[in-house]
Amino acid sequence: MNTLKNRLLFNIKYFLFWIIYFLFARLFFVLYYFDKAQEIGLLTTVKTFLYGLQLDIAFSGYLSTIPFLLIIFSIFLNPKRILKIIKWYTFIVILCISILLFIDAGLYQAWGVRLDTSLLTYLNTPELMIASTSTFQLVGGILGWLMVSYGFIKIFHKFYQKKLYKINKGTWLEIPLFLLITAALIIPVRGGFQTIPVNQSNVYFSDKMFANHAAINFIWNFFNALTHKTDGKNPYIYFNDKTATNVINKTRNELLETHIDSVLTIKKPNILLIIWESLPAKIVGSLGGEPNVTPNLNELSKEGILFTNFYGNGDRTDKAIPAILSGYYSPPVKRIMRMPNKTRSLPMLPKKMEQLGYKTSFYYGGDLNFGNMNTYLRNAGINNFVDGSDFDKKDWNSKWGAYDDVFMKRLEKDLSKNKKEPFFTIALTLTSHEPYEIKGEYVFGKDTEDNKFRSAHHYTDQVIGDFIKSAKKKDWYQNTLIVIMADHGHSSPKHQGPIFSPKKFRIPMLWLGGAVNTSMKEVSMFSSQVDFSFTLLDLLGGDKKDFVLGKNIFNSSNKQYAHYTFNKGYGTLNKNGSFVYDYIGKKPILNEGITSNLDSLGKAITQKSYQDFLERK
Repeated sequence: MNTLKNRLLFNIKYFLFWIIYFLFARLFFVLYYFDKAQEIGLLTTVKTFLYGLQLDIAFSGYLSTIPFLLIIFSIFLNPKRILKIIKWYTFIVILCISILLFIDAGLYQAWGVRLDTSLLTYLNTPELMIASTSTFQLVGGILGWLMVSYGFIKIFHKFYQKKLYKINKGTWLEIPLFLLITAALIIPVRGGFQTIPVNQSNVYFSDKMFANHAAINFIWNFFNALTHKTDGKNPYIYFNDKTATNVINKTRNELLETHIDSVLTIKKPNILLIIWESLPAKIVGSLGGEPNVTPNLNELSKEGILFTNFYGNGDRTDKAIPAILSGYYSPPVKRIMRMPNKTRSLPMLPKKMEQLGYKTSFYYGGDLNFGNMNTYLRNAGINNFVDGSDFDKKDWNSKWGAYDDVFMKRLEKDLSKNKKEPFFTIALTLTSHEPYEIKGEYVFGKDTEDNKFRSAHHYTDQVIGDFIKSAKKKDWYQNTLIVIMADHGHSSPKHQGPIFSPKKFRIPMLWLGGAVNTSMKEVSMFSSQVDFSFTLLDLLGGDKKDFVLGKNIFNSSNKQYAHYTFNKGYGTLNKNGSFVYDYIGKKPILNEGITSNLDSLGKAITQKSYQDFLERK
């Protein structure tokens, strides 16, 4: 009888061990983001533990399945050997889960979502994944991982030692009971007896998105994403296909043409597209942001056409590039740039420019293989590249690639030597990417991530300011349209409101150069990166018909809109309102102004663009 009791107690305590671990993990996450926890308040923070317990219990059930099965074998085999197997299984799981605990906490700052399969897409380039972290973060994370792992291994070992000599062989009659107990783990795993198993929606309880994210069990979220691959079905269907198309076209078709005077002073200007890494409007003074971070861009904004309501369509570079060059919305949970079989069939702005007689090239100071960028750009028809391999290692920072000042000087040198016009050249900066390693002074200090972020952008701003100042003296400048555009916004510096609010996705776009009509100064209509290719080709008289998601940025209709996506959600906004929807919580997380049409428009765009993604081969 004691043997039976001891086995039962072992199972119960083993199950509780993992629940305690996950309660600690949530406490760690909340303390790691203590400033965000303060914003949601003590009561809401406590609720994250109460609501999150559902997923903690569910994953504890998963982790307990193998030990519960093994304990059955201790009934008729050597219990010491069985318990030793359970011990080493547990030690290995602690080590694996604990490292993911620290990765999850580190990535949340930049990604704004808990750990999911997005991590896996970076495993083929681990050195570039590590590049996003500073040496301090990397060393601190490794030490933290070892300390947490050691602590929980010690806790479990103490429990294990106590039970080691209390479990002996039992009777065959115990086997059915413990098989039943093991099978009963399906109840906590499913979250109860309800028809639909527990999921993220069950722990979403607040209008504060950080509270909902804190309630999620990070490792449950990771494995849920890993095991729930797309089955070819579109989970974002709200309308039949014809209705969804009509909802979009009702607005978009009115925005395809414009009757304003020419934006350009010459028919086929050179095009230089400078894509500025991670620059949000929040720190651009000319857009109403912080006044002193980008002084050069602020001054240049007075010289060209400044787009004051321009938005990024995603939150990472590998989502931005297809939006800019293919006019393509990033799927809420996928990254098409990483799928060569699908990108081959996308419309490509560089190919259209080549048809117009342009010579195309792409400049980047880092590794073009990151995010499968190289494959995408070659599919786009670009064949002239300059990347990190073209720069001396002494001119690299320790992480990503060549410093922006070295990179932009190379670009300036090549443009001055180039006698082939017109050209379409794309330059992607990188120094303002995490971990913000720059040359010279950190003007805003580096005591916090936000201040390092500001300092890095101040550095890149100076680099771009110097480049434009020098470019104005070159022969090619008078025949050139220079477009400065961010690849995406950023969660830094902290902003009021939901993490996925339009404040994160609003970015600068500025058109200047000798080919720009100086009679235009500002464009306040709402637009986004997917509109860029359509608009540029329209101005140049190119073939724009394949860019079926874009519209003309210069159309002055009040119906102009912008749409962006994030992990399982979207935001749609126009002059009259903003609507941000979360597919996990199945409710809006921002609903301001007149949004009835934005709700249906956003759902229709998400449905149609994801269906297009699924059908591309």
